[in-house]
Amino acid sequence: MPSSHQKVRTRSLLRTMIHKGQAPAKINLTLHVTGQRDDGYHLLDSLVVFADVADQISVAPAPDLRVSVSGPFSEGVPTDHTNLVVRAADVLRKVRGVTAGAAITLEKHLPNAAGIGGGSSDAATVLSLLADLWNVPPLAANSPNVLALGADLPVCMAAPEPQRMTGIGEVLTPVKTLPDCAVVLVNPRVKVPTSGIFKGLSQRANPAMDPIPTGADFDGFAHWLGQQRNDLLPPARALTPEIDATLAKLNAMPNVKYASMSGSGATCFGLVRNMADARHVARAIQVSEMTWWVAPALVL
Repeated sequence: MPSSHQKVRTRSLLRTMIHKGQAPAKINLTLHVTGQRDDGYHLLDSLVVFADVADQISVAPAPDLRVSVSGPFSEGVPTDHTNLVVRAADVLRKVRGVTAGAAITLEKHLPNAAGIGGGSSDAATVLSLLADLWNVPPLAANSPNVLALGADLPVCMAAPEPQRMTGIGEVLTPVKTLPDCAVVLVNPRVKVPTSGIFKGLSQRANPAMDPIPTGADFDGFAHWLGQQRNDLLPPARALTPEIDATLAKLNAMPNVKYASMSGSGATCFGLVRNMADARHVARAIQVSEMTWWVAPALVL
């Protein structure tokens, strides 16, 4: 029978073999659709930032590949190959010749199909954690294997640094000149089908984003954002009227200097100066809309 000392040592060893990480919310502050390739991929120009609300993820050694899901947004999240996390893990195993398995645990705090990269951010974090667990080189963010998993995977692998994302999502340029700020994320608890939003675009060849201002203060940055677009917003509004109600709530708050939709929705964001303002706005909206998901967050 193992001694108490051996048991403690075994538990300690197991803990060191568990790798943990966070998958932060991805926010498209702008999202310009600038064209479409012959293969159907859309060309994008987007300013992407990350927030300090996140899914919690851990990976540990296992004889096979398995996923368990918990947390407030676990309902309906698959644990088979329809989950992007599983597909990402399989890609890493195949490319790196890994035969080992892993137990992946997702604690879901971000709503699903919400335009804030929940699945892509989860997959990006899992790719990093599994590379460490299996002691193999990580995949490059611009690898065709990564891009095949989805246009948001490369930018989520670059988290938490803000990025200008162009091409079909594979061209990333770090952005280091943004002012400190916070956001209020609001989702009216509806899911928006990304494919339907892109199909609803009235035009695919739109102007690119204006040059990102260098050294702008918060007010200057908010003013610049007001001159940019999310080209997916009009078709999303047509499919999901709740988005208009969400934006109206945010725009009615004096501390919100700019409001728009992230990605293909339905999560909207309100840009504010700091976390104190974010908490104030979030409380006001949550009181009036008890069923909505509302999260104040610092922009990383």
